[in-house]
Amino acid sequence: MTVTIWIDSWQMECCGESFGPGEVVAWQLVEAGAEDHADVVGGRRAVEIDFREEHHGGAGEEAVAAVKVVGVEEVHCRYEIPPGSESDVRQPVPGTTEFVPVGRAEKWVEERPGLEFCGYLVTAEPVVG
Repeated sequence: MTVTIWIDSWQMECCGESFGPGEVVAWQLVEAGAEDHADVVGGRRAVEIDFREEHHGGAGEEAVAAVKVVGVEEVHCRYEIPPGSESDVRQPVPGTTEFVPVGRAEKWVEERPGLEFCGYLVTAEPVVG
């Protein structure tokens, strides 16, 4: 059985360590709901996300879980201030997300033209025992 884990770009850039397929990692995982990431990855992909990785607490007393990484995708999308918004807060633009399979997740990612790095989608298998 595999699980899908979301890692925010800022979490990786702050405290993340490089990893890739075949490696076993130990992460604090927090259950994720489909609505948690739908604005970035779209509704279809959001329902695949089981957990998000958390470095900075505030997520309760979740235990650290060991998982074996099976696959890694970079997630990039465009952000802009929505038309007619009274705020200057930029939001993901629907339909602009690109998923890029990579052989290794790195702390710093090269931006794609017109897009920003949002995070990683990691497919992994729980390590038992």
